[in-house]
Amino acid sequence: DELLFKQPESSHFSDCPICMLPLPLEKEKSTMLHCCSTIICNGCYHANYMREEEGRLRHTCPFCRQPASTDEEFKKQRMKRIELNNPVAMTCEGLIQYQKGDYSSAFGYYTKAAELGDAEAHYQLAGLYRVGHGVEKDRGKEMYHSKEAAIGGHPLARRNLGIWNALHGNTERAVKHFIIGANLGDDDSIKSLMGMFKRGKVSKDVLAAALRAHHAAVDATKSPQREAAKTARI
Repeated sequence: DELLFKQPESSHFSDCPICMLPLPLEKEKSTMLHCCSTIICNGCYHANYMREEEGRLRHTCPFCRQPASTDEEFKKQRMKRIELNNPVAMTCEGLIQYQKGDYSSAFGYYTKAAELGDAEAHYQLAGLYRVGHGVEKDRGKEMYHSKEAAIGGHPLARRNLGIWNALHGNTERAVKHFIIGANLGDDDSIKSLMGMFKRGKVSKDVLAAALRAHHAAVDATKSPQREAAKTARI
């Protein structure tokens, strides 16, 4: 429990490798660069795009500077990254295979990425064990991977653990999970704490501290470049 309830330094997304600000929890506010299997914020992606447009430069990856390529080339580059044991590339390929309905292949890629410590892969594996896609349903393995994902800073896994504990009457553990999620900037975790406060399960001081931490975490992900990208609907 000591490791499970230790506050992660950041979410599993960590920081944008270009601007070094925390990546937003909302996936739509970040961009996966398939050529190098790197995730950057939309602000840096948009800033690079505008720089290239204004300078009439050829479009390249904002991070590795590889020229823009075709989907087929991206796939080759991703598979090369997988051969080099890149867990982000493995999880990305797992998601692609899952969307195709190839749950067995998705399970294989997620498993390899999880073995390398990828929190998103653990989260996806928990989902597979919950619904029985590509594997037999297994509550024990679902909980194991949910906990590993939460320890790795995955806010959705953390929230799910909070909900599960709340439903099973483990209020103290549920509150701990929601506080950690709120501290990471997860909106639904703070909403869950507010609901528990209304039911008398959380004190005013605890809720106030969580609200301050949540606000600070969200503010840390903001920048003029990211606002510009939002305006441009990137």
